[in-house]
Amino acid sequence: MAKSSRGNRSAVCSFCGSSGNDVLLLAGHDAYICEACVEKAYEIIDLNRHADKIQNQKKVFKEAQLLTPKEIKKFLDEYIIGQEEAKKILSVAVYNHYKRIAQSDNVTKKKENEVELEKSNVLLIGETGTGKTLLARTIAKLLQVPFCIADATAITEAGYVGEDVETILTRLLQAADYDVKSAERGIVFIDEIDKIARKSGDNPSITKDVGGEGVQQALLKILEGSDVFVPPQGGRKHPEQQMIKVNTKNILFICGGAFVGLDKIISSRINLNVIGFKGKLEDEIDKNNILQYVTSHDLKTFGLIPELLGRLPVIATLQPLDREALKRILLEPKNAIIKQYIYLFSLDNIELKFEDEVLDLIVDTALELKLGARGLRSICETIMTDLMFELPNKKGTEKIEYTITKDYAEKKLQKLKSIKHLTKKAI
Repeated sequence: MAKSSRGNRSAVCSFCGSSGNDVLLLAGHDAYICEACVEKAYEIIDLNRHADKIQNQKKVFKEAQLLTPKEIKKFLDEYIIGQEEAKKILSVAVYNHYKRIAQSDNVTKKKENEVELEKSNVLLIGETGTGKTLLARTIAKLLQVPFCIADATAITEAGYVGEDVETILTRLLQAADYDVKSAERGIVFIDEIDKIARKSGDNPSITKDVGGEGVQQALLKILEGSDVFVPPQGGRKHPEQQMIKVNTKNILFICGGAFVGLDKIISSRINLNVIGFKGKLEDEIDKNNILQYVTSHDLKTFGLIPELLGRLPVIATLQPLDREALKRILLEPKNAIIKQYIYLFSLDNIELKFEDEVLDLIVDTALELKLGARGLRSICETIMTDLMFELPNKKGTEKIEYTITKDYAEKKLQKLKSIKHLTKKAI
């Protein structure tokens, strides 16, 4: 182990020759090193590590560029059940985005008359629990790029209590370990984008809308692609704070929202086009998934400003999950909830089994509570909590089997259903 040596005139730094009388030396086996050389060595090591990191990132992006839209969708299929149209749209958008980055990186081969590709940010529209966040997170997992989720409801205009829009990029920087070059190729998912719709709908606001129209306008410069000065620790900006410059040109923004009430706007518009008692259009409309007929005009009526819609050219709608889709979500994906529970219990040498009726009961409860796929986890936790507390036993080494029956599941879900019944009664 190295020891410090100060004031030893005979000792000198083996690297720069500084005397032990002047500097603090660390003693090794027949050698010494001073503080300055230690710091210099650390800088060299850190520089090499950063270079290796950049090299690995270039390799990842090169591999990402080789993936076709079909290959991207195939990866999404392993984690996401249904939503075929949304997966197809997102796969094409991501493929074109990284082709665009490859073109901008290839500076030496650029020609004067070469076509310049513009960024295509994505807007995901769907009910809660249909997989908007999971789509964005899975894409980031495939591409191995920095990824962050930001909540639009926490953002306000500059000068008000809340967060600035730049804090979105702060989260991306933190996900990239403050590597700016890496962050500038990342993916940002802005959730609850519908909550910043202006309150006056289709008409311009004549009063201050702190969390609405002003926030949309503040988002424009970030979504379009420009140099943004970001506070490294988040929070409000102030003149004395050191800023980090981030260029958003190659950052892919995916915005998602449930857009509650948008279906009524679409229905109103469609009905105006129907002539007579029974028009052909009415027969062709899928009333269970009215969101698929959304247009930019509908979103403008909802409260999104045209400038923001122009920066979200790719629109994908997610279908409501039916009974069959929810059951497949329980069983089929790599991260399926039932698979997770079976694996967790297997670590305690317990073979866990579910009756088919239990799976049907979980799906029916999720549909009844209208929670979507997100509700499956909470329903399963209600059933499994007592078992996860009682069954694990360190003393027992023999493998045991346990089957969850419909009667047991119904008993555990009774409390959840009674709460819902009491809530309805109170309303």
